[in-house]
Amino acid sequence: MITKSYLNDLSYKIVGCAIEVHKHLGPGLLESAYHACMKQEFFLKSINYISQLLVPINYKGLQIDADYRLDFLIEEEIVVEHKAMDGLLPVHEAQLLTYMKLFGKSKGILLNFNSINIVKEGSKQMVNELFALLPE
Repeated sequence: MITKSYLNDLSYKIVGCAIEVHKHLGPGLLESAYHACMKQEFFLKSINYISQLLVPINYKGLQIDADYRLDFLIEEEIVVEHKAMDGLLPVHEAQLLTYMKLFGKSKGILLNFNSINIVKEGSKQMVNELFALLPE
């Protein structure tokens, strides 16, 4: 059974992977470079992931191919979106929340590798109403 504690521990590991990648690469590269390195870091830490997962969009009962792709789904539980931008915007948070809703997941992490300190200004963890329903 998935618990809040499990998701929080997994989130800690995911952010740890981002810190490791950021420590080695620093800011200023394209998202694709960070994505490739995050895949390697997840592999090294034995964290299961799906990369570039097609986002399912159901519109009035029809599956719509809008070609949106989720950066990572970690351990089939946590949605991870990463950016390499000057700063995170409210639209990025909205995107993460929408992906969480569309995948039916309770927790998500938004990462911005184009930051000086990925922990303080380059990451944001978000939960939705599903998280409140989980046991501790």
